[in-house]
Amino acid sequence: MDRGVQSASGDGQRSARALPGGILTGFRAIQRLIEGCSASGLRSSDSRRGLDILRIEPTGVSVELDVVKQDARSEIGSVFVSNYPPYSAWSAEHLDAVFDALGRRDGATQAPLGLYLHIPFCRKRCKFCYFRVYTDKNSRDVETYMDALAREIELLHDHPRLAGRAFEFVYFGGGTPSFLSSAQLERLIERINRTWRWDAAREVTFECEPGTLKRGKIDAIKAIGVTRLSLGVEHFDDDVLEQNGRAHRSAEILRAWEWIRQADFQQVNIDLIAGLVGDTEVKWKRTVERTLALQPDSLTIYQLELPYNAVFARQALEGTTPLEVIDADTKRRWVGYAFEQFEAAGYEISSGYTVVRPGPHSAFVYRDSLWRGADMVGAGVASISHVAGVNYQNVDTWDAYLKAVAAGRLPVGRALPLTDRQRMIRELVLQTKLGRVELDYFDKKYGVDVRKEFAEPFAEFARRGFGEIRDGALCLTRAGLLRVDLLLRAYFEPQYRNVRYT
Repeated sequence: MDRGVQSASGDGQRSARALPGGILTGFRAIQRLIEGCSASGLRSSDSRRGLDILRIEPTGVSVELDVVKQDARSEIGSVFVSNYPPYSAWSAEHLDAVFDALGRRDGATQAPLGLYLHIPFCRKRCKFCYFRVYTDKNSRDVETYMDALAREIELLHDHPRLAGRAFEFVYFGGGTPSFLSSAQLERLIERINRTWRWDAAREVTFECEPGTLKRGKIDAIKAIGVTRLSLGVEHFDDDVLEQNGRAHRSAEILRAWEWIRQADFQQVNIDLIAGLVGDTEVKWKRTVERTLALQPDSLTIYQLELPYNAVFARQALEGTTPLEVIDADTKRRWVGYAFEQFEAAGYEISSGYTVVRPGPHSAFVYRDSLWRGADMVGAGVASISHVAGVNYQNVDTWDAYLKAVAAGRLPVGRALPLTDRQRMIRELVLQTKLGRVELDYFDKKYGVDVRKEFAEPFAEFARRGFGEIRDGALCLTRAGLLRVDLLLRAYFEPQYRNVRYT
């Protein structure tokens, strides 16, 4: 049921679609399936499994060159693209390819190497979160996990592809890495330093939740070599933070910010989310204004999505909680507004999500290396890796992860070896998110003239006003950049265009 535009009481206008009782705007196939399962005495979780079995794509429509018409899709699901081929194509059948890749030394020194560490603990689960996180683990559980994480990193070093190489970039993600104590962080780094060259990394990024920070912990984070701190602000309105399940409040943001600036990291990023439940145009503009006043080195803005395993999505599907979501056009307009405000203040747009303040430390090494084919090993439950042209993911349950590492085995759960063409498409997909793609790069690296190979998508982007070929590069317009994830499936091979992404 579509209620159209809703008026926010006393606080401007917001464009929202109501999803009461689990009825999904614009996606009647799911509704009918759920209703049919219900009539047969099945639970809504059974209907979700039915979608998986039927391989119905939750994002809804035929992609081809009409991919941008996905604006009419359901608000439940996700269009964000973070890898290629889609995760649903990865499987346990390909695990041998992981160990073949790790056992090959050829070409290893030509690719940068990065490390991703998944810290899956949070004080509270955000209602939009879809990552593997835990809010119920005690201090002994955390210690057990950290021991396993360190052991996994030691196991990785034993493989020829990785042995003796230094990390060019490191990323602590989560979850909430700042959930850890200073002592736990110090012990982890001490273990890693036994086998890897940690101090050679050009960039070490560390994600933080404001409410977990104290001055002493910030100093400890700096002391272990972190160069880029990313603060998960998401919004400055306390009511919006509460509605979306965030654990922190605005006062904690401002308190942490003073300590962070005093610590003098090379780069500090702030994360925001456009379109959180309960947000309005007035509240969003206030958040942008308050963020700009802090003058972060970079700002990352994501448009809210509700993947199926998020709390909000489950509530809507099960009919337990009426839910109003901000429509896609409004979210894009809000991100566009933020970009304009930061550009006016001297920042530059560096991707469809990010603005940076120009300077000697404005680069994002993790992103730029990974999107150009670097090796990255992920450590921790459910973490993602890309090594020597093989995508793989660790097992995604607590017990399976700990059991594998305790047995001295890498905890790999599913994988997919990529063809050369798929590696090329993967990099094109990811680099398009930057808003500018140097096309000769693909000719030099893969021997592929992407102007010819993707002439139809490029022409369609131009026809719709989303991008053009200029000075040897694909350059997205502002309209194209704000909906970049909707454009990317135009590059996908036919067998992946209408399958579940995850």
